[in-house]
Amino acid sequence: MIIKALKKSVLHLFFWLLAIMLLALFVLWLKWFSPLGYQPPEGMPAIEQTTHQVFVFGTLKSPWVRWLVMGRKGDAEPAQLKGVRRERLTIIPDPEQTTEGYLVRVTAEELARLDHYERLGVRYERVKMQLVNGQEAWVYRRL
Repeated sequence: MIIKALKKSVLHLFFWLLAIMLLALFVLWLKWFSPLGYQPPEGMPAIEQTTHQVFVFGTLKSPWVRWLVMGRKGDAEPAQLKGVRRERLTIIPDPEQTTEGYLVRVTAEELARLDHYERLGVRYERVKMQLVNGQEAWVYRRL
């Protein structure tokens, strides 16, 4: 009798934990990925309908995060940004440092999805910066 009650309690606990995890995932999706949670500030320039290069150095270095945000992981090649150091979720000017990351080529639609993920104009700004190899790329910098 005790074993049967214990099994039932463990099963109930499992389903409650599963429900809490699903609710947490829904809240995270709503906050970070859904079109419902973010509106770009007025006056943001339109995204040019071409291929863009983006230097990623934080969470977007992970292929699965890029897949969740853009709908594909994209081809990421190692890249370096000279004159800045990474500090938590942003970059800080530092002439002695180089920040390691990846260069990802994206479409205009994917860039808009990245803007949404980074909360462009609210949490981050998107600026053009020159990489060590001389190429220019968009970089998200915390406001």
